[in-house]
Amino acid sequence: MKKISKKGRAVAKVSEMRAEYDFSGGVRGKHAARYSKGTNVIVLDPDVAKEFPDSESVNSTLRALLPILARRVRRTRRTAKAS
Repeated sequence: MKKISKKGRAVAKVSEMRAEYDFSGGVRGKHAARYSKGTNVIVLDPDVAKEFPDSESVNSTLRALLPILARRVRRTRRTAKAS
């Protein structure tokens, strides 16, 4: 395979794949359906990540906060309507 350089000359592309990698038994698009459903990746700051050993603990903590946040939003909407 040749790659065109910025100056327009064809340059031979060097394969960076190691000889011990064997993808002959691989299945193309094996995880495509699950990936297409979407994911939300959130990176925690190191000090916060120390408090949560896994995603389950993060999710349970956030679920516990949801009712508090919902009350706060309702209260904010009421004060905005009164103004």
